[in-house]
Amino acid sequence: MAERSQQQMIIHFPGIDQIFLWHRKRNDGFITIPRTLPIVMQAIDTQSKGQPAGHTLFCLWARSPDNSVITIENTSTFAAEAGFSGERAVDTWRKRMKTLKELSMIQAKPGPSGDFHYVLLFNPNVIMELMRRQGKVQDGLYSRFIDRLTEVGGYGEIEAVNEFWAAQQAAAATASATVQPGMAPA
Repeated sequence: MAERSQQQMIIHFPGIDQIFLWHRKRNDGFITIPRTLPIVMQAIDTQSKGQPAGHTLFCLWARSPDNSVITIENTSTFAAEAGFSGERAVDTWRKRMKTLKELSMIQAKPGPSGDFHYVLLFNPNVIMELMRRQGKVQDGLYSRFIDRLTEVGGYGEIEAVNEFWAAQQAAAATASATVQPGMAPA
């Protein structure tokens, strides 16, 4: 893929000096994000009832230290990066964070800066599949998501989570079948 990109660069954009191009191994300040994130953001926005929260999720990913936990010490900074300004900026940001939590995109624990001091980012591909199961993702959007996920080699994540959920259901069914009639589980 890198070789193909380099060939296209030579053909279509000759003479552009490397100083003007971003390269994650050369430039500081890079992050790793799922390539499906733009489609996941669209799904979030369709569920946000006129208060889009997709960009708020992107801003969390932009701050993630290449692992799943973010510590939010200054909510004003996060609110501003998500595009909110004015005296209600933090309140608006918190509402968007609540939406992300309700959609299972994040989990949060309170701390000195409030309810969203510690934030756990979940794999958006897995949560997109959960949202689909819950009827929260339209066919066309889900189809584009699956196409993109397959294109980037990530469809195995969907297969793995579906196997995980099937195993959970089987274990729950087995556990409930072993309870004797009239006996409450311990």
